[in-house]
Amino acid sequence: MNYSLQLKDLWPSVRASLLCEQKYGALLNNFSPVDHVTQELELLNATDFVSEAPQKALRSQWGAAAEEAGRGESRSQEGSGEGRTAMQAETMTQAETSPLLQPSISSNIKCYTFPRGDITRFRPARPDALGLLDYYLMDAASLLPVLALNVQPDDFVLDLCAAPGGKTLALLQTGICGHLAANDVSISRTKRLYQILHSYVPKEIKETVSVTSCDGRDWGQLQGSTFHKVLVDVPCTTDRHSVMEEENNIFHRRRTKERQMLPMLQLQLLMAGILATKPGGEVVYSTCSLSPLQNEYVIERAVEIAETQFNISIHVEDLSHFRTLFQDTFSFFLDCRLGELVLPHLTANFGPMYFCKLRRM
Repeated sequence: MNYSLQLKDLWPSVRASLLCEQKYGALLNNFSPVDHVTQELELLNATDFVSEAPQKALRSQWGAAAEEAGRGESRSQEGSGEGRTAMQAETMTQAETSPLLQPSISSNIKCYTFPRGDITRFRPARPDALGLLDYYLMDAASLLPVLALNVQPDDFVLDLCAAPGGKTLALLQTGICGHLAANDVSISRTKRLYQILHSYVPKEIKETVSVTSCDGRDWGQLQGSTFHKVLVDVPCTTDRHSVMEEENNIFHRRRTKERQMLPMLQLQLLMAGILATKPGGEVVYSTCSLSPLQNEYVIERAVEIAETQFNISIHVEDLSHFRTLFQDTFSFFLDCRLGELVLPHLTANFGPMYFCKLRRM
């Protein structure tokens, strides 16, 4: 895949960003006392991008609504003052109830990031009195698929390709999963998942998580139509690591066949996720690749197969509000046909992260 053809003028900047040090976010551990941690991070000028985003979007919309109301007032100078006031009030009400502000973003998840252009590093995580670490350092863009999943109280949730465990930990931070199944085919990677749970999660919460090492492609047959929400964060070319690593690089000639087979594996995993979802349930598919062959094309093929082979209707959800909500933190690719793609940028060096939300009808 030639990314310069896909990204055109954006590619030199994206490539330079991939070759530079990655930026991280600090996912706060709600199972550990966090007040002193938030004070420490805020003194360093870090902010919680999750809670901050809707507030910024609201201020932005109020500003746009006020400007529109002002234009309306100018157009109706000859009307009564009462009529102008009513028009302004209506415009403001429309701003408050517009689609941008309606999508739910889990307020329980807190992730601190430094401002654009600030390359300050977070200190290593520290244990509290009970030995639980205070935050987890991760690519902040990796939280977007979890936020898109929008877990509701008592949802049965499946993380189909869970290791090394950052997104599983984020799902637990919502505090509302009825049950969480975390699976990964790799036994060695599943050990890392266990380590994360041990380091961050108290025993009584760990007992609500079932960890397995099954082939995710078989999950639809094992537990079909069981879950309200399914996260399918598939193996991919991991483009950021691939440009940095010489050893074991998936773009190496000896791994050509494996790389060519990736979209088929991704499709099989996504189909298993769809089949594991209850009717009315939702699936979020994600990769850390720029490749449309691993992103939009997998989505399109899965929707087609679900319809023709399983008589399952799939609706691809609109996630464009994420662009508006999080534009101050991430750089989004505006020409994504389905779903959303975070592009690495020198001032906001997160990603790449592709995510797309599907609803099983």
